[in-house]
Amino acid sequence: MNLRFVEAFHWAASLKSITRAAEKLHITQSALSSRIAALEEELGVILLDRRERLFRLTAAGQRFQLLAVRLLELQRQVKEELGTSPHAPVALRIGAIESVVHSWLTGWLQEMHKTRPDFELELTVETSPVLVDQVRRGAQDLVFTSLPATDTAVRTRTMPPLELVFVGHRTLHSAGRYDLQRLAQHDLITFQKGSHPHQSLLQLFQESGAAVPRMHAISSISAMLQFVEAGFGIAVLPRAVTQRLSHRMPLHILRASCALTALPIHASYREDPGSGITESVLESAQAYVAQTQTARKKRTPR
Repeated sequence: MNLRFVEAFHWAASLKSITRAAEKLHITQSALSSRIAALEEELGVILLDRRERLFRLTAAGQRFQLLAVRLLELQRQVKEELGTSPHAPVALRIGAIESVVHSWLTGWLQEMHKTRPDFELELTVETSPVLVDQVRRGAQDLVFTSLPATDTAVRTRTMPPLELVFVGHRTLHSAGRYDLQRLAQHDLITFQKGSHPHQSLLQLFQESGAAVPRMHAISSISAMLQFVEAGFGIAVLPRAVTQRLSHRMPLHILRASCALTALPIHASYREDPGSGITESVLESAQAYVAQTQTARKKRTPR
């Protein structure tokens, strides 16, 4: 039995689409359909119900999908134990929200490149809802978002959250401490409406009973930083972003009497029974984030 045909069927069944499975395997739709047809001929059963436009597995297809996962997992184990190459080339489609990109993603990818020089990356920077939808559809292999994926076919791990802080201009916002009343005297800059930072900021004012000041919702961290640099207002940003950029921009973290809720980060991916690459890469990211956070705590004065 040709395991490429098994893999073609598995991804079509997992993603519920010939088109998405073909994109995942980087082959044409006709080639993928031919592989499934050849598999059906060899098995002597129909795996896909082709009588309607909707994607549907037959009863035999549902049973074979369970076996296909086991076959591909066994293939992966054989390669790991008996393969001559200690590392297979790593090519992944990774998606991340801007807060992750500006906080630790670049540093982690640099470390990945040192340990895995054959690592190939296709990076997408988008909002959490878009990235979660993409990993559900199989358009991304691994995404780092502020929302967990709820699809049963997608696995999600919790990453360390990102601390959110108020960031101002080093010269223009030099008060010793900022409470809500003092913050409200300035324009506040945060992420797009409905995002976790935006909701956290609104909640602070609503719970205190204070009047909600003028807020500007901006989806780009680069744009937010330029606004702060120009003296346009005070921004809500991850602490790690500000610490990394404050040496070359007139930014500083304000001492605030009110705390924002940390930005949760979730890593979501679709399991590949034929390869453990995604999980291996994710474990590398988790180790890097834990290491950098430990180092940052040691540097931060108490």
